Amino acid sequence: MTEHVEHLEFQAETHQLLELMIHSVYSNKDTFLRELISNASDALDKLRMETFHDKDLSADISDLHIELSVDRENRVLTVRDNGIGMSRAEVVDLIGTLAKSGTAAMRKQLLENKTDTAAAEELIGQFGIGFYSTFMVADKVALTTRKAGETTGTRWESAAGSPTYTIEELAEAPQGTTVTLHLKPSDDEDHLFDYTQEWKLREIVKKYSDFIAWPVRMDVERTIMDGEGEDAVEKSITETQTLNSQKALWTRPKSEVSEEEYKEFYKHVSHAWDDPLEIIPMKAEGTFEYQALLFLPSHAPFDLFQREHKRGVQLYVRRVFIMDNCEELMPEYLRFVKGVVDAQDLSLNVSREILQQDRQIRAIRKRLVKKVLSTVQSLQSAEDQEKYQTFWREFGRVLKEGLLSDTDNRETILKVSSFASTHSADELTTLAQYVERMPDTQTGIYYMTGESREQIENSPHMEAFKAKGLEVLILTDPVDEMWATQTPEFAGTPFQSIAKGEVDLETEDEKKESEALREQQEKDFGDLLGWLGETLGSSVKQVRLTARLTTSPACIVGDTFDFSPMLERMYRASGQDLPETKRILELNPSHPLVTGLRDAYAKVADEADKPAELAETAELLYGTAVLAEGGELKDPARFARVLADRLTRTL
Repeated sequence: MTEHVEHLEFQAETHQLLELMIHSVYSNKDTFLRELISNASDALDKLRMETFHDKDLSADISDLHIELSVDRENRVLTVRDNGIGMSRAEVVDLIGTLAKSGTAAMRKQLLENKTDTAAAEELIGQFGIGFYSTFMVADKVALTTRKAGETTGTRWESAAGSPTYTIEELAEAPQGTTVTLHLKPSDDEDHLFDYTQEWKLREIVKKYSDFIAWPVRMDVERTIMDGEGEDAVEKSITETQTLNSQKALWTRPKSEVSEEEYKEFYKHVSHAWDDPLEIIPMKAEGTFEYQALLFLPSHAPFDLFQREHKRGVQLYVRRVFIMDNCEELMPEYLRFVKGVVDAQDLSLNVSREILQQDRQIRAIRKRLVKKVLSTVQSLQSAEDQEKYQTFWREFGRVLKEGLLSDTDNRETILKVSSFASTHSADELTTLAQYVERMPDTQTGIYYMTGESREQIENSPHMEAFKAKGLEVLILTDPVDEMWATQTPEFAGTPFQSIAKGEVDLETEDEKKESEALREQQEKDFGDLLGWLGETLGSSVKQVRLTARLTTSPACIVGDTFDFSPMLERMYRASGQDLPETKRILELNPSHPLVTGLRDAYAKVADEADKPAELAETAELLYGTAVLAEGGELKDPARFARVLADRLTRTL
């Protein structure tokens, strides 16, 4: 029974903001139901807290729940709860004034008084505008409510676009709040937003409110066969079903969750078919409180290296889904990590759809990254390393991208990384293991990049290292070309490319013994080196003798900070126009080809017009050195022609 009705006007700024919000704030109409269920969940939490503090409060808490009901014929959707409810004054204050959230005020009061911090953090409401999202889908909205402990109720009603609303006092009303939406006319072309359909409501609840602590129920019609055999007839029945799982596993201790529950949850949030390789539960308390449940997959998705690959974890705020693939919480190089992060309070925009960049986000991201890396490190140090080997096989290439982008965690990433090396043809090595095996006289971590292990092992640059039994890291992933040049050291030991700079592998005693020989070689080959520098000047910046070769006549090396040929090709393939880099030609003074070239040059050194064959030999020497390291010739056709002519003359 209605006592009396009042017609009130929205505040002018409230009406303007309401119009703007309905058309601009929410990008997805489905979120209206998320907001109503979140408000209902808050109301149930408030009632539970109130009855705990006020033992004399007259309220029924025997079956707290949220209920959805649909009148398909009249296009009416109803969302009701039996929570705390509101008084008439609260309805006018909270519903009639935009962006004044009772929940936010209550949370603030609880936190300031420090009476019940844990309970306060259970509350979802933050902005006080979620209720108005209903006008995105409804022409008219009515709210009926009765506050627990009171005898009379209140009815609020308004139409979309109207500057006014009505308030009625009701002699009777059920405990809690009921929101009735008179949905806009259906659009035959927009059936995906028909909120009278059971499947659509299920879909929204599953996506946004699956982990709400309270059951979200709905009466659904089912057809069953009544009777047996030929006498069986179809019969329609109505049954009440709970639409949400209420299984927020991240809120439960790991000891209370079964392995099967974790597997099922992982597949639910990752949309994957494999079982998780490792489970990473987290709970952070203090300045920024949040819980997380992360997973390392056991298999890399097919699109892991494609630009369209979606990354990031699911974000919840107090168990309400906010967004999928939250990139702000997980860096690019950890894009394979799946799971959820449930924060107690985050800086969202008013629609709770967009994350604001602030120190809370950065702090949470920083902790998540450290936790993931420490988990990988624990797998690496475990007695049974099968999990780590699986992880590195599937995701090692991606993790190494962090060496470029995450300088804060570079040392940790280096620690958890594994690399192929000349120490073993089958087993990978960590950098710590490499350093432990280094001879006392070795001062750097030797490495070489290339397209394949076979190419690197057969490279002339490896000859002196093989001869002395020195271990070299074999880096064949494209990302290795990038990080190796930008990472100066590991645990104080510098990285050193065996294809750049000068290599000095001799001990002090060996240097003293060979000093006279080196001086003699520099004298014997000085004229040849000068002539080769002039003859090959368009291709090389310098020609010098080397101690890095044992069987090959020559090799090409770069200066310490030069791009490698493979890195140059990568940049050019990406569309970048790089200037040509001239490199250094090093000669093996003990090789017959080099000594023969020296002797041939000595015979004609004083002649103004030297034989063309001598220049062709120099050209072939340089070309074979380029090919030996896997490089590309500028004019391969000319090289082939000169080589064929030279071979023909030897027959």
